[in-house]
Amino acid sequence: MRPGEESQLVPKEIENAADEPRVLCIVQDTTNCKSVNERITLNLPASTSVKQLYEDVSNKAGYVSSTFSLMWGNGASNTDMAALDPTPDRTLQEAGFEAGKKNFLHLTDKDGEQPQLTSDESGTADSSGLDDSSQEKFIGPLPREESVAGTSNYVSQNYSYSSLLSKSDTGYVGLVNQAMTCYLNSLLQTLFMTPEFRNALYKWEFEESEEDPVSSIPYQLQRLFVLLQTSKKRAIETTDVTRSFGWDSSEAWQQHDVQELCRVMFDALEQKWKQTEQADLINQLYQGKLKDYVKCLECGYESWRIDTFLDIPLVIRPYGSNTAFGSMEEALHAFIQPETLDGPNQYFCERCKRKCDARKGLKFLHFPYLLTLQLKRFDFDYTSMHRIKLNDRMTFPDELDMSPFIDMEDEKSPQTDSCTDSGAENEGSCHSDQMSNDFSTDDAVDEGICLETNSNIEKLNKSVAEKNSLYELFSVMVHSGSAAGGHYYACIKSFADGQWYSFNDQHVSRITQEDIKKTYGGATGNRGYYSSAFASSTNAYMLMYRLKNPARNAQFLEASEFPEHIKLLVQKEQEQEEQEKRQREIERNTCKLKLFCMHPVKQIMMESKLEVHKDKTMKEAVEIANKLMDLEGVIPLDCCRLVKYDEFHDYLERSYEDEEDRTMGYLLGGVKSSYMFDLLLETKRPDQVFQSYKPGEVMVKVYVVDLKTETVASPVSVRAYLSQTIIEFKQLISKSVDLPPDSMRVILERCYNDLRLLNVANKTLKAEGFFRSNKVFVESSDSLDHQLVFTDSHLWKLLDRHANTIKLYVSLPEHPRPTARSVGPKGGGDMNPQEDYCSRAKSVDAILEESTEKLKSLSLQQHQDGGNGDSSKSTEGSDFENIDSPLNEVDSSGSADNRELENRILPADPENNFQPEERSDSDVNNDRSTSSVDSDILSSSHSSDTLCNADGTPIPLANGLDSHSITSSRRSKANDGKKETWDTAEEDSGTDSEYDESGKSRGEAQYMYFKAEPHAGEGCLAEGSKCLLVNVDKRITLAAFKQQLESFVGVPSSQFKVFRVYASNQEFESVRLNETLSSFSDDNKITIRLGRALKKGEYRVKIFQLLVNEPEPCKFVLDAVFSKGMTVRQSKEELLPLLREQCGLDLSIDRFRLRKKTWKNPGTVFLDSHVYENESISSCWEVLLEALDETEKMKSMSQLSLFTKRWRPSELKLDPFKEVVLESNSVEELRDKICEISAIPLENLEFAKGRGTFPCDISVLEIHQDLDWNPKVSTLNAWPLYISDDGAVIFYRDKTEEVMELTDEQRNELVKKESSRLQKTGHRVTYSPRKEKALKIYLDGPTNKDSAQD
Repeated sequence: MRPGEESQLVPKEIENAADEPRVLCIVQDTTNCKSVNERITLNLPASTSVKQLYEDVSNKAGYVSSTFSLMWGNGASNTDMAALDPTPDRTLQEAGFEAGKKNFLHLTDKDGEQPQLTSDESGTADSSGLDDSSQEKFIGPLPREESVAGTSNYVSQNYSYSSLLSKSDTGYVGLVNQAMTCYLNSLLQTLFMTPEFRNALYKWEFEESEEDPVSSIPYQLQRLFVLLQTSKKRAIETTDVTRSFGWDSSEAWQQHDVQELCRVMFDALEQKWKQTEQADLINQLYQGKLKDYVKCLECGYESWRIDTFLDIPLVIRPYGSNTAFGSMEEALHAFIQPETLDGPNQYFCERCKRKCDARKGLKFLHFPYLLTLQLKRFDFDYTSMHRIKLNDRMTFPDELDMSPFIDMEDEKSPQTDSCTDSGAENEGSCHSDQMSNDFSTDDAVDEGICLETNSNIEKLNKSVAEKNSLYELFSVMVHSGSAAGGHYYACIKSFADGQWYSFNDQHVSRITQEDIKKTYGGATGNRGYYSSAFASSTNAYMLMYRLKNPARNAQFLEASEFPEHIKLLVQKEQEQEEQEKRQREIERNTCKLKLFCMHPVKQIMMESKLEVHKDKTMKEAVEIANKLMDLEGVIPLDCCRLVKYDEFHDYLERSYEDEEDRTMGYLLGGVKSSYMFDLLLETKRPDQVFQSYKPGEVMVKVYVVDLKTETVASPVSVRAYLSQTIIEFKQLISKSVDLPPDSMRVILERCYNDLRLLNVANKTLKAEGFFRSNKVFVESSDSLDHQLVFTDSHLWKLLDRHANTIKLYVSLPEHPRPTARSVGPKGGGDMNPQEDYCSRAKSVDAILEESTEKLKSLSLQQHQDGGNGDSSKSTEGSDFENIDSPLNEVDSSGSADNRELENRILPADPENNFQPEERSDSDVNNDRSTSSVDSDILSSSHSSDTLCNADGTPIPLANGLDSHSITSSRRSKANDGKKETWDTAEEDSGTDSEYDESGKSRGEAQYMYFKAEPHAGEGCLAEGSKCLLVNVDKRITLAAFKQQLESFVGVPSSQFKVFRVYASNQEFESVRLNETLSSFSDDNKITIRLGRALKKGEYRVKIFQLLVNEPEPCKFVLDAVFSKGMTVRQSKEELLPLLREQCGLDLSIDRFRLRKKTWKNPGTVFLDSHVYENESISSCWEVLLEALDETEKMKSMSQLSLFTKRWRPSELKLDPFKEVVLESNSVEELRDKICEISAIPLENLEFAKGRGTFPCDISVLEIHQDLDWNPKVSTLNAWPLYISDDGAVIFYRDKTEEVMELTDEQRNELVKKESSRLQKTGHRVTYSPRKEKALKIYLDGPTNKDSAQD
């Protein structure tokens, strides 16, 4: 080997390192439930030390290495995990790690405290590992931050509040964005970074005796600026400032313009600073002057006026141009460039006494100390009718020389006798628009800007302005986004060090001059005027310059230079900040868990939130929990303890024996933002002993079943192990419930109604499917029932019944009343075959009294006949189903004593299973209280289908009917000459009935459980009302349920209705008799009301009266019941006596009509010959009743009924409605009919269709020009009329009639009158797009909602 070759060899150590085995470590972060699913994967050489492993995990997770522990997680339980000690100098292989396999570790809390984030240790918010340069150069909307180093591929989900507490390394404090207050934050930071404004604000002293500090805008700004200068937080809130504006929380969600805010805020400050040293501060700093002039080109006469300004608006692109101004200087020159008034825009010269060509323009007379320039990037596209943003490039200099733009001659000229009118005949020119929009004093009220000329302004540093007009840029307020919305932030140069900073809400970072250039906007070049209208871009929107004048340029006040009142304010704020810090420290060390307790007296599970310091002992925590649950004086402390509890599975995980002196931080595994378990405050009697709960046990609730009494006892809790066999489990249960294990049957309920017989003795509980919390039923008897197949056994049936039994509270009516006649098709038969039944029925009180006397004899019968027990955890009560009732005496051949305990009920007939309705509970009771039954309840008008509160106040429901299909069907059939019936393809949606046509029960019988007993107290709807506690199998149908209630109500099931009571005492009637009670649950409430229930094919109909010329055209009259097969005339005959008795309407059958009601509109007229057959009606059908002045004109479906109303412009008045009946849909026929009733010549007639809902109200000030008069159509069903059904509204007029002329006073009076009229009717007059809410600052505190709206 040559000596030179040795250097080419690979060293032996490296070769061995390459061959070294590697260890795969998978670390699960268990310190927080939010990060429990995160995994850190490390592939390390086996020779890596354990200490290095901690360092690597710490870098990946973003934790300080000494603040967490690593524990083995290879299949070990939480209690057996051993910590990995980083102290000894051991390798991973020596520590027990296996090469080539997955080694699972758990990252846990150390000493009961959560790991400390690296950002917490560094003390700065920006020390997250990101490069400083990237922090400094970042500009624009910030991405969401991650709490981990940017070079790491592990993202921690932990929320660190410390990132909001530590100050930025720039030394500046950010502002928290409340929601959409970025525009406010940008302006506040700019004002704070303005030395002259900040110093002047500090000099103002707040007098608490004169004003409330909460509503004082200057004081809240002063506090905010003090916090921005002295706080150690990263960002502070602005809620106190916005509260002083009079804003509520909704204002934080309103987007506004930063320039608009600037004006409004300055105006508010001026108002607040009146009669103080700062009264003229805004004018001294921000106000300039300009002259608006018009000069005659023939005689040289000049008319002018002086205006003041707080900012200069500069257009980006001239109107109609495709090229934008390239620089701000160009825009300034264009701003003062005069225009020539010639042609139709000539100026009337006072000297020449005639119209002449003239030059109109603006001249700057004086620039303010702080110059504000607004770049008008928002425009309106008249093609698309949308607001757009102009993202064109516009440069602006760091130093701006304004001397070329000031008119020194005009500055020196006298400022008197200024003309208030420019003399221009046409004010629509570019400059006049600009002035009227931006500088006019007329807008000062809305904008909050006072533009009155102040004599002091004229004397303000005139000599300085002449000699020095050089300004330096110090603030660029940037808008990022489009005209539809976006984000504001500010780039501000500090006068202290000359460094530029980006103030982006709570984020403050350094930026460079290059970043400022990026805000110029898009690239240059010609393009369409409205190109990129909706593009999102970032560019400068508002600029602030300060005059370069060493004599006036101020520096920020240092803390030592603060006035005394500011020093006191600083001290106060610092003390408050320290107090908040101490409170946060306490919060950081406080364990917060859900606390549960079964109250020993109330016997209800109580829930609260336990907050206990991590250093408190378990004994002290028990004392806190005892007070929290109001157990002081009820249960002594030594009879209480805290145990680990899983609420979801109702499982007691473990108890803490002999650990009363250990700290809660240790026992709970540290302080965490949320825990994956809860605590239960367990209580006992003094003579009892607490049971020990160990990890790994499962909890079993054991229910003992007695087949003889058919009862299920209350549960007994038993702790078992998954490794136990069934025989061992039976022996364990035997000790708790005192049953012999040999004959014991154990049934596990794995899920709802999933019963499993545990009969394999050597099988373990784990193999049988036991989990943390389980439910089993046990039975031990000498009966032969155990020899049967389990699913055929009595035990299975009893458990099946137990699982499906619910407890209901049923409120009974006061007194049964005689039944009323039905409204049905003639010849259809009587609903109630036993007309005199109710008169012989016993009262509810008599039934209940009689039932009480029979309880003793029934108890023996229950044992002999296998009587039915309480399947709802109760062994007490009365079997009301076995008591004689009047119904049994009349209808049944057998006596109640021979009735079986499980009553026969009627299932749905599969041959008559009707299409279900849209909702299960309908026809809600509307106009009747729960405490009384009116005389008309049992008539056909006994209910309403509107939602109703307990006090009877109706809550309207939308009917959801669609008239178009019926209308089109009607019209098409009329045109085809078919039979005049409504025949649609829609299926029957009526109410199912438990009776067939002969009134007998239908369907085969099956056996379901039903048990009722009298009840008083909790669950009753009204105090003193009769109430039943019913335990019933929820698989029972509503029809069978009603039959079971017959004996308690005292009338047949067809003569009462069932209402389900929901929250807030809202009631819905249950009408689908074929449906089961499966939608009901325990403790639901039911109200029984007397009244005829609907039969098959019947519908409850709401009748409204149509009063076309009344202020309220649609008025509810009564409820009725219509049935299929009935003609319209038959229904009218049935309605006549009801209308006469209940409503006092004495009508003849030929002098009223029925028509469809579609929402608020009158629809199709129902002809007398029409039949209610196959019509798409529903349980919430609504019909209009219209009284007629003459006999019915509508004889055929081809006819069309319209409402017409004459408009009289000369009187500003509308005539009453008149009906017009057309034979066809021809416009010519309509015109002829109108001419016939109005005597208007055909050539002078104009008509228009009404808009909106009936009666199509419109203001008399708008009707003449707003409606589409005299449409050019030949048929009514064409655009823009679209009239194809009855009920449309037509306005007409005489076109030769002139509109009445009104004085201003008359017009204002009429506006008020019309506004009042239309508000009462609830009709909207015209459509207007939603307006943006105006930005306002309320100087006298927040206003109410009405006055606060724009």
